[in-house]
Amino acid sequence: MSEACAPAEWDRPRSPCIKLCTLDDRGYCIGCLRTGDEIGRWTSMSAAEQWRLIVELERRRELARRDMQADS
Repeated sequence: MSEACAPAEWDRPRSPCIKLCTLDDRGYCIGCLRTGDEIGRWTSMSAAEQWRLIVELERRRELARRDMQADS
């Protein structure tokens, strides 16, 4: 199938879930850093919303890395 004929869902990002599904004391999943609400809404989000969340998750990961480095 050519890209021109690709289904619209191919434009969606993969789920960020890495199967470590436990919320921390801040309400973030320890695996993917989504909130419970974000996890629950993932499949009903538009592709644009999912991509925005992917960008936000990158920001959260960077902040978590900085926090870990500061604690060292």
